[in-house]
Amino acid sequence: MYPDLSYLFHDLFGTQPDNWTSIFKTFGLFLVLAILSAAYLLYKELKRKADEGVFTPRETQKKVGLGATPMELAWNSIFGFLIGFKLVYIFQNFAEFKADASGVLLSSKGSFLAGIVAAALFGWLKYREKAKDKLDKPKTITEKIWPHDRIGDITIIAAVSGIVGAKVFALIEDLPSFFADPIGMFFSGSGLAIYGGLIGGFFGVYWYLNRHKIPFLPVADAVAPALMVSYGVGRMGCHFSGDGDWGDPAGAQPDWWFLPDWLWSYNYPNNVAQQGVPIEGCEFEYCTQLIPEVYPTPLYEIAMALLLGWVLWKVRKRFLVPGMLFFLYVVLNGIERFAIEQIRINDEYNVLGFQLTQAEIIALCLIGIGIAGMIILRNRHKKAKATK
Repeated sequence: MYPDLSYLFHDLFGTQPDNWTSIFKTFGLFLVLAILSAAYLLYKELKRKADEGVFTPRETQKKVGLGATPMELAWNSIFGFLIGFKLVYIFQNFAEFKADASGVLLSSKGSFLAGIVAAALFGWLKYREKAKDKLDKPKTITEKIWPHDRIGDITIIAAVSGIVGAKVFALIEDLPSFFADPIGMFFSGSGLAIYGGLIGGFFGVYWYLNRHKIPFLPVADAVAPALMVSYGVGRMGCHFSGDGDWGDPAGAQPDWWFLPDWLWSYNYPNNVAQQGVPIEGCEFEYCTQLIPEVYPTPLYEIAMALLLGWVLWKVRKRFLVPGMLFFLYVVLNGIERFAIEQIRINDEYNVLGFQLTQAEIIALCLIGIGIAGMIILRNRHKKAKATK
């Protein structure tokens, strides 16, 4: 396993693990790749729908030639302050940062003097940038903004609200630890629940689309394949880092199994969760492995998510009723997660006499919501056709 890049480079080039490259965490890198893959597929689909006339552009008026506004200077200076405040401290205390990168970044530790210098520099750079385009007589222009032109904003909103949602749902699964240290638990770099991320991202993007008067259902259809593919990419981070999202202890491998042994059971050596038993002779920071071996459920989810994402991408043009593809995604997402939960380790809750995990409860709700949504949309479409 590769908890960070230093372990990957150790396997590839024989370099020593736990060096400076250990600040680049494998899970985080795959999380970024998942966000970028979703943004790319969403952009392509929004652009296609715009070309087909599904969306109309929104006209906005913009003043040009004004030079830097006080607000622009302030925000750029604040950003510069944060950069200088943290970077110089990290350079001076790299060992501390390497040991707990998220803890240092989210703490109040930093270089105040470097922050002031960087704030002044960033403010001056913004002033210079705007001064080049300043006009003697500023003018107002009208721009047409399409939904795919806002892909950057949509991606940022989805990422931030998704991470917050993932953190909140993860804390709900471990309330005693959260109550013992609320601030530390919330701002720690570990503990993210995928369903919390999906739900948080949903509400964040819905708010943004509503604010800019962009129809939700066509965008939801456009994002459905992207979400499924990005989920598969994100699960790659879970597997290669060994973050604890593995399954139950594996049973005896059956005679009919024809795939590689590691697809049936795996011991996740050097896992970032540091769970299991010590690896004999290992002197690295991450030196544990799972005994007995477990089902590598992240690999199963990668395969299922990428396959379902491919199916959704292939059939997307056949769904003419806005929202139908999205609700199909919701159903498939729920089925996939409910199925994998049968061999995953998670806390269970008593729900009407049934022992269900948090993910199973949400998965069943998603299946119900997806089916109900498809039925409602189909009935509305029939009524609309009948009245024409």
